[in-house]
Amino acid sequence: MNLWLIPFFPLIGFIVNGLWGRRLSKAVINVIGVGTVAASFIYVLVMLSKLYPLNTAYSEHYFTWIQSGFLNVGFDLLLDRLTAVMLLIVTGVGLLIHIYSIGYMEHEGGYYRFFAYLNLFTFFMLILVMASNLLLLFVGWEGVGLCSYLLVSFYFHEAWPTGSGNKAFIVNRIGDFGFSLGIFLTVITFRTLDFGKIAAAVSSMPVEAGFGTLAVLTLLLFAGATGKSAQIPLYVWLPDAMAAPTPVSALIHAATMVTAGVYMIARLSFLYDHAPAAMEIVAIVGLCTAVLGATIGITQNDIKKVFAYSTVSQLGYMFLGVGVGAYSAGIFHLMTHAFFKALLFLGAGSIIHGLAGEQDLRHMGGLRKAMPITFVTLGIASLAISGIPGFSGFFSKDAILSAAYAHAPWMFWIGAITAGITAFYVFRAYFLAFFGSYRGHHHPHESPLVMTVPLIVLAAFSLGGGYINIPGWLSGLYPLVEHENKMAMIVSASFGIIGIIIAAFLYVFRPALAESLKNAAGGLYTLVYNKYYVDEFYQGAVVKPLEGFSRMILWKGVDRGVIDGGLVNGLGRTVRGWGKALRHLQSGSIRNYATWVLAGCLLVIFVIGLYGGSR
Repeated sequence: MNLWLIPFFPLIGFIVNGLWGRRLSKAVINVIGVGTVAASFIYVLVMLSKLYPLNTAYSEHYFTWIQSGFLNVGFDLLLDRLTAVMLLIVTGVGLLIHIYSIGYMEHEGGYYRFFAYLNLFTFFMLILVMASNLLLLFVGWEGVGLCSYLLVSFYFHEAWPTGSGNKAFIVNRIGDFGFSLGIFLTVITFRTLDFGKIAAAVSSMPVEAGFGTLAVLTLLLFAGATGKSAQIPLYVWLPDAMAAPTPVSALIHAATMVTAGVYMIARLSFLYDHAPAAMEIVAIVGLCTAVLGATIGITQNDIKKVFAYSTVSQLGYMFLGVGVGAYSAGIFHLMTHAFFKALLFLGAGSIIHGLAGEQDLRHMGGLRKAMPITFVTLGIASLAISGIPGFSGFFSKDAILSAAYAHAPWMFWIGAITAGITAFYVFRAYFLAFFGSYRGHHHPHESPLVMTVPLIVLAAFSLGGGYINIPGWLSGLYPLVEHENKMAMIVSASFGIIGIIIAAFLYVFRPALAESLKNAAGGLYTLVYNKYYVDEFYQGAVVKPLEGFSRMILWKGVDRGVIDGGLVNGLGRTVRGWGKALRHLQSGSIRNYATWVLAGCLLVIFVIGLYGGSR
């Protein structure tokens, strides 16, 4: 089936635009950048139509990558139902975002570079989801991290983007250190990194009663997921990553890369099923992250920051799902989230584009007349993420919360309340942007068709995507443990509706009351507005001590004192001193040379006479 062609197309796009894009017209760059992703999407559709219904896993081996002792790692690609879902998301949603970028980035510098980076990201993301072993997955994992750094820092002439890119890169390296240790422990435990062989080996092992080897292994891998998928304690990079161009926020930081941790756990479900203690931690971390992100989202005024914390929160729901064993529900929410969250970010980008770069909600208002398409499509996305019945997010979120209720009712209640908070802050942003009087300084206008058509397509999927039976499609991989619970469904939907009503009351009908409540909250509002001072805590407890240690010990002590002073510069001074002493031997004067020759001869005669006489 030539699976290698799927990632190969965007790789070609990266190479061509990256090497020669500076000399190409924008039209040619568009054809290459968008066309290669379209080719991958079409090829995926053709391939899946030939393999339908894809009841078994299909893999292809290309070459042996590493052969060392017992360890054999091949460049092998895998296609099963889970891979198929991810391929459709990466290439399908990715294609829409590439098309949208034509309009959004039209007047930006580095146009060819932007599309080259997007193509490179698509290549690595496809490698990640198609890998049949843990090491090749890690290649894609690190590759998308690299592309995230490049795209967050895209506006490299400004301080905030470059600092945000560094933050994203460094925070993810912390998580990936744990991920690397997890890979090493996998090799030690199973003597292989191939998913199929690990699954076969672990199937004969008992389920761990406590924290054994499998629990440690899975938690180390989960450490990488907390970085890549922005979970506590490594979530802090994602909100700052909004310094990237908005299409990047939609593609990398909403629809694809940040969901890699959820995909990884679903792919290795056979390991997590044998480590229930680790799964409980995954579920609790996901639930806490959902609450944290939702509460912070209430107070943010930057429209992209609101949706960024929404992403953190929704990723928490996904980890709650996979943590309670509802893997298909977690992947289902991953898919619907790709639709409505990409739409939220692209809708925000449409507003920013129509307001000449304005992102502050306090400088918006009344935009529904000037931007009717953005108004309607962003409204659909907001209803979807709020879990309103009939919209895509309702079905996937209900599947997670029903499974959470079956696992532990307290998890369900916290998740349901968080759903209400989500509806409140998302519609707060929606009402502030589109209702009331215009408070800005620009002349708002609707975005061009190249941007609004992707909005309309994503709106259709945000509305109807919940009817795609992903849990049923994945039932061959994961048992259907997500029993629908009518009570859970009614309660979670009710919280969402209540959240919307409260937001409408405060920000449409009684906006003065919202300001009064903010002032009455006082210190609590300040605490949440400043994101619980987590960044400040990290700065004081981690960053500054490390900077001080690096400056005083590593730089002044080791680098300047030992290396420069003792080794490099010290050796140089020694050689220079000997050189000064010996340079007098070569003065260029024949008389001096004759004197030294005579002195040397006399010295030799004296030594010979001294030792010869003693014999």
